[in-house]
Amino acid sequence: MLPPETPNPPAEAVKWRIPDLHPEGRKYVAIAGVIALVALVWFGWFVAWPLIGITLWVALFFRDPVRVTPSGEGLIVSPADGLVSMIQRVPVPRELAGPNGLGDAPLVRVSVFMSVFDVHINRTPIAGTVKQVVYISGKFVNAELDKASEDNERQHIVVEGRPAADGTVRRIGFTQIAGLLARRIVPFVKPGDMVAAGQRIGLIRFGSRLDVYLPDDCTCQVVLGQRSVAGETILGRVGGTTAVGVAQ
Repeated sequence: MLPPETPNPPAEAVKWRIPDLHPEGRKYVAIAGVIALVALVWFGWFVAWPLIGITLWVALFFRDPVRVTPSGEGLIVSPADGLVSMIQRVPVPRELAGPNGLGDAPLVRVSVFMSVFDVHINRTPIAGTVKQVVYISGKFVNAELDKASEDNERQHIVVEGRPAADGTVRRIGFTQIAGLLARRIVPFVKPGDMVAAGQRIGLIRFGSRLDVYLPDDCTCQVVLGQRSVAGETILGRVGGTTAVGVAQ
């Protein structure tokens, strides 16, 4: 006798929603809105319209959408929205090197460039414990340039993952880099904090870049020119093969 059929669970559709405004951006939206209102009262719509557009853009810049982070052992998710602009093996920055960091051997660095139109909330690539947060003041050259990793204002973060099934403990280092327009890196975490994969860890105001250093036992899962989504795009994974792609 066949077992009774199990009815399918009711389907649930996920609807698009307007992203929340991050609290860090409220004062900037308020300032821009007041300026637009004053311009409207004193000078009329001709002057006010561009300022209203700027106010809407500021609100858009500080949007904080909900993200669904894939779960699974050995996954490294992208910490930033933007364009995968560089993938290359480079020496580890001295602030991330050493026995308490990522070691001294060169690692594959994946750089994600955030334009002023991208979401600028950054998220942790893995779950674990924040081991280091090192802020360095610097210049504000174009974040798309390779030298921005060494010259620009930046903040280095190391997260130590939870032990894997085989007992391996991995550390992921990533760097928030200020850009041509960015003037402040805002941290949400400090050393000793426990974080979940995809959790918000900071933001960079007005255009910037984020570098992620992949351990040697991880393969890159994105390609140059690809768009990544913070907290969702799988940037790397333990084992496997390196991703390849074709521009279309």
